[in-house]
Amino acid sequence: MAKILFFAEQRNGELRKTAAELATIAQRLAAKTGGTASAVLIGPDTHSCAEGLGQFGVKQATLITDSNLANYSTTAYALAVHKLIDKINPDLVLFTASATGRDLSPAVAGLAGNQVYSDCTQIDFVGSTLKVQRPVFAGKTLMNIAIDNKIAFVSLRPNSYPIKENACAISVDEFDPGLDEGAFTARVTEFKTSEATRPELTEADIIVSGGRGMGGPENFAGIEALADTLGAAVGASRAAVDAGWRPHSDQVGQTGKTVSPKLYIACGISGAIQHLAGMSSSKIIVAVNKDAEAPIFKAATYGIVGDLFAITPVLDAELKKIL
Repeated sequence: MAKILFFAEQRNGELRKTAAELATIAQRLAAKTGGTASAVLIGPDTHSCAEGLGQFGVKQATLITDSNLANYSTTAYALAVHKLIDKINPDLVLFTASATGRDLSPAVAGLAGNQVYSDCTQIDFVGSTLKVQRPVFAGKTLMNIAIDNKIAFVSLRPNSYPIKENACAISVDEFDPGLDEGAFTARVTEFKTSEATRPELTEADIIVSGGRGMGGPENFAGIEALADTLGAAVGASRAAVDAGWRPHSDQVGQTGKTVSPKLYIACGISGAIQHLAGMSSSKIIVAVNKDAEAPIFKAATYGIVGDLFAITPVLDAELKKIL
């Protein structure tokens, strides 16, 4: 009987998609072991977020509502979650391998004298043993790990599991971690946000990316049009980012963001190993490149050899008819 706790991310009082993913995974693991799954949310206005988790079968959530925790702070958040762990003593603590989760999970695990198994793409109980799988060596191989720690800390790559709705009533309580000023070694003083209307890259179900073959920043207009037709995020290879054609926040790859969308469309991207490391776990990969020998075709589910500037407008037009 596993007792599972997961960190549900929210932003400005709205649940992140990754919270629903973790809720689904936690519920499945709890059901398999005859255990329980509960969520922890941090922030002053998270009651509605907690109630929203009931849509995904979560029956219990704990809120840490200290007003000083409105903005993320590594040390303060880690201490707060660690104190809750000491109280409820879970067997497994789950995080999303998002920007926040990648920062928070090792901090929490470290306070518990433990380690975190990060960026996993599979997790399951085999009997009473927890097993995870994670890509290593830039995605060229997969590591299967059996965890026997007293408390297992795991972060899961976004989009690794489908979301399943299973509405139920949820019990919500509050927890005061009793943090003092010493917990806030760093504070957020300012947020600078973009006005982007497209999905966030790491959470998007569909991504359309461009590489060196785009030829220049002005040619990304076609990529953006295709992305808007599909309701997709826009990505880029390191070559396109290094050339100044796209911001670093769009970069997919070993030195950028790791993504696992349902559909990844690579336009004018050769498929260097550093790029493949960031998107090879995509469910379906469509490559458009004029070089029939481009490495991207070895990873692609479907390949189109030809001029992307002739192909993408036709693809966009046909998709508009269908959608």
